[in-house]
Amino acid sequence: MNRTWVTVVGAMLLLVALGMASLGIGPVSVSPLSGVRWIVGLDNTSLSRSEQTILIQLRLPRILAACLVGGSLAMAGVGFQGLFRNPLADPYVIGASSGAALGVTLAVALGVSAGFAGLSGLSVFALVGSILAVLVVFTIGSLGGVPSGLTLLLAGVAMSSMINAIVSLVMFLNDQKIVVIFAWLMGSLADNDWYIVMATGMSTIMGGGLLWAMSRPLDANLLGDAAAQSLGMDLVRFRVLVVLGASVATAGAVAAAGIVGFVGLIAPHVARHLVGPRHVALIPMSACIGAMLLLVSDNIGRTIVAPSELPVGILTALLGGPFFLFLLKTRQVAEGALR
Repeated sequence: MNRTWVTVVGAMLLLVALGMASLGIGPVSVSPLSGVRWIVGLDNTSLSRSEQTILIQLRLPRILAACLVGGSLAMAGVGFQGLFRNPLADPYVIGASSGAALGVTLAVALGVSAGFAGLSGLSVFALVGSILAVLVVFTIGSLGGVPSGLTLLLAGVAMSSMINAIVSLVMFLNDQKIVVIFAWLMGSLADNDWYIVMATGMSTIMGGGLLWAMSRPLDANLLGDAAAQSLGMDLVRFRVLVVLGASVATAGAVAAAGIVGFVGLIAPHVARHLVGPRHVALIPMSACIGAMLLLVSDNIGRTIVAPSELPVGILTALLGGPFFLFLLKTRQVAEGALR
């Protein structure tokens, strides 16, 4: 096993350790070690019935949901950055999260409950909204010919602004549901249960698995369209599959946790410094870092204003906003040095 995969495995083990430690975080004090021993069936006597209920019905689903949502957003960020060849792209900036948010907002406003193919109604609406938003961004960015990274980024920002306005309009027209929609838009993992964990896990496996299967084409795409075509790539098929994989991962995350911004921007950059640019290792490494980032953020949100909770979307936005500005400034400096 080379150094890259040792780093990935180390990140996975660290994520497991953080998850076990998170079992003890909450209003009711529970020993993480006792909780782990009870979950794996090694100790059935040290925890009371109420503590067992708290672990299995509240904390464990929330921890798993945080890992799945953070991992999904991180993998989607890798996919969009590789597709657009732009390190500033992520589901939040490029419009995928906003499209999914509009889909879920419409589902809540219309009272949709029926699902499709094992997915909940919220997940279906989120998926459709996410895919449509990214396709519109890519179409607008391609109007002048080959889309540049800056054009796609600006198109994503414009699309996100327009979609956010539509979301606000839907909330205005459905004032009886405004509290539910607004609480969801702030981003939170508080209401996750085992059904949501399973639905999110399905979207994570489908979307993340598709992106990981596209690792080699994503590597080739970084060389440019001409070089990728010379290697035998079908660019249309490649773009459709990457958009589909990243949108499925984003939709599942948004349906489970609402708007959680910048995880898909921060995690891939950190992962790239640790394992390099090859997507076969970058995608799982980014997933681990995204999961850890959201898990730690959720733990902070649960404790910093206890007994109340700070929505995790607020924390990631406070962290991600300055990080985005730093990356933007770094790129400007680098481009200026090359002129």
